[in-house]
Amino acid sequence: MITALYLAHLNPVTKAHVEIITELKKEADIVKVMPVVFKNEDKEVNSKSFPFNFESRKKMLESVFGDSIQITDDYAFLAPFKKYLPPLIRRKSWKLRKQILKGVEGDFFSYTGDKAEGYMLKIYRLKPKIGERKTLSATSVKEKLYDAALGGKSSWKDDVPDNVVKIIENEWGTVEKFAKIEDQTTRIVGMKFPKEGYSK
Repeated sequence: MITALYLAHLNPVTKAHVEIITELKKEADIVKVMPVVFKNEDKEVNSKSFPFNFESRKKMLESVFGDSIQITDDYAFLAPFKKYLPPLIRRKSWKLRKQILKGVEGDFFSYTGDKAEGYMLKIYRLKPKIGERKTLSATSVKEKLYDAALGGKSSWKDDVPDNVVKIIENEWGTVEKFAKIEDQTTRIVGMKFPKEGYSK
């Protein structure tokens, strides 16, 4: 039994994500997809970089894959987020590894398209397979979404599966809300964290 672990933002789910997950399904018996979650007490923290909450992203994934993949919130950072840094030294970062592997039996590997991330996954003994980085990024799709929300012409619908287009349209209020505000995230050692809950 081989499990593929896919840790990603998936904010929103794009055609590139679908391509990656489809490839992983051919290589593993179980594909465990973990959209990253940031929690401050019981509340999920969202921002311009992370507009869609876990439930919305789960819905996006289910609209494409149904129940053929496992979708969990095991890749969750709990405030204060600074307690995960520096990686390796902090006990909280090892607790996160344990969380990620919850319910995983038998052999496993993790997937990333990023070499630096691959290095971190290797240090945490998550057996990374480094794939080719896709040209389509969720960041560029988010920018197109925000352009559209501010009245610009945008081709964002070309970059996401049709079922996901419907989910985003149903949650257009979220896109409009974050399009108008400043991004409340901070980048530390190559990772983005929400400012809210970073240091409680």
